[in-house]
Amino acid sequence: MDMDLVALEEIRQVKYRYLRCVDLKLWDEMEDVFTPDASAEYGTHAVRQELSLYGRDAIVGYLRENLGRDIITVHRCGQPEIAIDGNSATGTWSFEDTVIAMKFRVVIKGAAFYEDTYRRGDDGKWRISHIGYTRIYETMQSLDDTPSLRFLSNKWEEPASDAGKAAE
Repeated sequence: MDMDLVALEEIRQVKYRYLRCVDLKLWDEMEDVFTPDASAEYGTHAVRQELSLYGRDAIVGYLRENLGRDIITVHRCGQPEIAIDGNSATGTWSFEDTVIAMKFRVVIKGAAFYEDTYRRGDDGKWRISHIGYTRIYETMQSLDDTPSLRFLSNKWEEPASDAGKAAE
């Protein structure tokens, strides 16, 4: 039983690392979160489509290309239900996220349940072998609908003094 408790914590840590890497755009660090043959399915009813990606490089590449500095994300994930079977495991996680797309001046909020699988590698590390969700709900609001809204801080925005120097 003690080994299962260690494995449970290691699986939680790899999931939390994935979320942190997405929100902080730590693409190089994220590579170690996935197995080389990992797959991802991110679904939404809003556009009635599901995005399927195959291979760690494709997943990380997609996130790197589509979550640039003009996209702010915050993910909150919890209530894991994890089942371990030897060197593989499944996990269901409740999550909520906020996506602020500065270029398009919108805030998207939503919730879903991740349905993941994990595999322990020869090096003893747990990694995500499949990650996926379908939205429970998703909303979108224009940033312009709130005239008094001001961003006082944005990690991804260049400071005004640096932006002015870059324009020179």
